[in-house]
Amino acid sequence: MTKQTKVLFATAEAAPFYKTGGLGDVSLALPRALHAQGLTVRVVVPFYQQRFPAQYQSQLRDLTHFTVQVGVKRAYCGVKTLTLAGIRYYLIDNLDYFGRPNLYGYWDDGERYAFFQMAICEMLERIHDVPDILHLNDWHTAFIPVLLSEKYYWIEAYQRIRTVLTIHNLQFQGRFDPVILDSLFRIGIQTFNEQGIADGGLVSFLKAGINFADALTTVSPAYAQEIQTPAYGEGLDATLRAKRGRLWGILNGIDTASYDPALAVPYSAATLDRRRQNRAALQRTVGLPVRSVPVMAVVSRLTDQKGMSLLLDALDPVLKAHDVQLVVLGTGAPALEHAFQIYQLAYPTKVAVKLRFDERLAQQIYGGSDLFLMPSAFEPCGLSQLMAMRYGCLPLVHAVGGLRDTVVPYNRYTGAGTGFSFEDFRPAVLQRQLTTALQLVQRHPRVWRRLQRQAMATKMDWQRAAARYGQLYQTLLHGEEE
Repeated sequence: MTKQTKVLFATAEAAPFYKTGGLGDVSLALPRALHAQGLTVRVVVPFYQQRFPAQYQSQLRDLTHFTVQVGVKRAYCGVKTLTLAGIRYYLIDNLDYFGRPNLYGYWDDGERYAFFQMAICEMLERIHDVPDILHLNDWHTAFIPVLLSEKYYWIEAYQRIRTVLTIHNLQFQGRFDPVILDSLFRIGIQTFNEQGIADGGLVSFLKAGINFADALTTVSPAYAQEIQTPAYGEGLDATLRAKRGRLWGILNGIDTASYDPALAVPYSAATLDRRRQNRAALQRTVGLPVRSVPVMAVVSRLTDQKGMSLLLDALDPVLKAHDVQLVVLGTGAPALEHAFQIYQLAYPTKVAVKLRFDERLAQQIYGGSDLFLMPSAFEPCGLSQLMAMRYGCLPLVHAVGGLRDTVVPYNRYTGAGTGFSFEDFRPAVLQRQLTTALQLVQRHPRVWRRLQRQAMATKMDWQRAAARYGQLYQTLLHGEEE
């Protein structure tokens, strides 16, 4: 891979500007890791005016502006830019589409991201920065390969672009009425078939990308296999099986600089006894009695996808039988939030629930708790289990997707392991695994510390993933891996 290789990373969100989940984390860390490997990397993201951090406002400059034909209307498109950590960012500005309190969840999201994708295509020629690789992410940018094929095919410089689509979560597909082909994109219906962009009578942005992109990736090897099955394929398993020859599973990492433990009492794998002081600090912060008992933790969106209903069904017997505490941090479905609050009322000295997003408290939880609960129904990759392991907080996970790829289950005979896992997605099974983990931490502290050290030694930065993406880009551009 040469320094001349140019990559444009197109995403609906990117830290440090905006983040609602793992996509924002990846959109910060992966471009930086690619840049460190010698690639010329740009990132294009919407300019959500109300969410853009004040500390970066002074660095923004206006690059250009033009209009984009969105159906019958001509929509203003400004392009702002700034450079951060060697990465140039392009921010697509339109007050009507992106001047809102939230990133997503609006009735016109289809139109908003149709505009965003056409704006990207039209920006490239105007700013004279056409990439070799256009790296797309999730449904918000997945329709771009169709636009390059059907709308902008006449631009000669675009004919050399190779497209990669990363699927971060197959559940979100961007499905809209086919009227958008004319009313937004102004293209014909020649691609509206089940081998193209049609899915159950609707236009699917994600399916369009799966069928039209030059390569597909998922954020873990196991998830790449799982989504080819009816159980995890979200209705697209047959389409993905047909494209399996160009589907790569590349495991995410975490930005280890951002998640370097910054706690009141620093510790390392050689000084794990100091974690007790962080546990006491955590207990004081969340309002639990300061006691030398195992602390279980949840840092998550409180949704069924994250296995929260399963956890709620398994918790009561565990809390009754064990001298243990639980800290929950996150927001999500109101019914699940309420259910965790009921547990807090029933066990006020054992359960603390904080219904908010708080990165600082999350770090305190990773650094002060013993067992991290992540029983996801499905998990494309997951970052929280990696963060927990980095802090020596052992994860207990449902063995799916990236959780299967990253957490080595404890083996009582060999001593191997970096956490705990279970296969059968039932409350009784989770309850048994919780009991096993709690008995181990209470009765066999030396074994527990060995597992902690093994978890903390796990390599989890982005270097390996960036190298794999570099191989993929090389294959697309030159027909062979480096």
